[in-house]
Amino acid sequence: MQHNNFGDLIWRAVSLFPERVAIEQGDLTLTYGELEERTQKTARLLSGLDVGKGTRVLLFLPNDYRFVEALLGVLRTGAEVVPVNIKLGVEALTFIANHSEATVLIGHVDLLEKITTVQAGSPYLKHVLIIGGEAPGYLAYDALLDQTQPGWETVDVGLGDVALVMYTSGSTGPPKGCLLSHANKWWQARSSARTFYLDEWDKALITGPLYHANALWSGMLPMLFVGGGMAILPGFDAVAVLEAIDRYRPTYTSGTPSMFTLLLAQREVLARVDVSSINYLCCGSAPVPEELIRALHEKFGCEVIESYGLTEGGANVVAPRWGIKKLGSTGLPVPGVKLRIVDLEDSSRECPPGVIGELWSMCPANAIGYLKQPEVTAQKFTADGWLKTGDLVKADEQGYIYFCGRKDDMINVGGENVYPKEVETVLLAHPEIDDVCVVSVNHKVKGQAPVAWVVLSRPGALTEDVIKQFFLENGPAYAHPRRVFFLDRLPVSGTNKLDRKFLEEEARRLMPDGIGGGA
Repeated sequence: MQHNNFGDLIWRAVSLFPERVAIEQGDLTLTYGELEERTQKTARLLSGLDVGKGTRVLLFLPNDYRFVEALLGVLRTGAEVVPVNIKLGVEALTFIANHSEATVLIGHVDLLEKITTVQAGSPYLKHVLIIGGEAPGYLAYDALLDQTQPGWETVDVGLGDVALVMYTSGSTGPPKGCLLSHANKWWQARSSARTFYLDEWDKALITGPLYHANALWSGMLPMLFVGGGMAILPGFDAVAVLEAIDRYRPTYTSGTPSMFTLLLAQREVLARVDVSSINYLCCGSAPVPEELIRALHEKFGCEVIESYGLTEGGANVVAPRWGIKKLGSTGLPVPGVKLRIVDLEDSSRECPPGVIGELWSMCPANAIGYLKQPEVTAQKFTADGWLKTGDLVKADEQGYIYFCGRKDDMINVGGENVYPKEVETVLLAHPEIDDVCVVSVNHKVKGQAPVAWVVLSRPGALTEDVIKQFFLENGPAYAHPRRVFFLDRLPVSGTNKLDRKFLEEEARRLMPDGIGGGA
């Protein structure tokens, strides 16, 4: 029977088809019955370490099948889960450990060096469990779980109680702990399953990090909700992903534009593997170029949908899996989601179709707020329940939403607002350009100006002047990139998103005096 507790996410699958395979990783398979037993044992093991209501547990885990049982097991004790980005530096990780006041850490042996440093810097951590191996001075998770008996009664909680604390990194300041309730997660899992038309016959290929919203919201949680399967890869590698599609026969996968761009670049591998099992691809977490959507549809021969969401507000805009799609649009509001596009100068006014404004969202997936940061919560959430996303969008007459970028990314060129995605879309129309990122630098006359980082399909095929001229012939002159730099590939962050901040810093390093200043 389902409780309020989101830790009971797999109750339906366990009741109806316990022998159905839930997880595949490498040669390992776990049925729903086996996953349920391991989850019960995890909850019992943690309860013996004083984990329960009012406590938090850090998950320092890569993509590993034990991430699933750890997350569900912690929740079943009534405690809160804190999944962390393991690619962060030890300073940020130690901050999260202290800020969350977590008492237990579950980490992978491969991360032992970071774990040791974080534990030394956090007086709150009482116990550290190591999975995937053993380490002197630490509890061996796998051995202890083998010794633990199954059988655990899920601790009941209020639907409004906190389930997950997801730390998000902003452009400035330390990470913020986003508080997500049990009600929030039940609604999000159900919503994603229904909007993607998933059922128990579907299988997701998990390629992005499970500690990040993209893999959780679009993959793991809806899949467990409907009782489908998951094939988990340890990380993203383009060749390994394509070979995994051939091996595991998943019906869908989700990812960022950077990830899908890298898949398409593997032309030789695509020619030898069978990707026909894929029924649809979901692309999000960053602006999706129209050319990428076209290329994916052509190569995979399946539905390609673009989605928009954020940790604080769930997956709340999605292109229809079947029906009318519009290239360049993230789609329509998910059922149950209310959206406003507010004027950038006066938030009491809403923008008419075609005018860019800030997206505000209201739905059951909205976060409670931020841990220990009431001022930031008040800035981000209105008193009547609207989430200010900080993202710039526009809508057309039919209500389709078009993502234009972050407010922080907007480039003011002599009074003209330039949005990186619009510049990138123009440049990607050139057949020799595979990928591009546009960032802002200082300009002596205009204040700011765009510069472009470009990946060519054939190194040396284009020059900087040719690319500038192409834009001037196809886009507004005030928005043309004043400089063009070439890369073999665009850098990505630990969550497989385009690392725009790194490229901004690199542009400023290369042009310390800005444009028109002797660069």
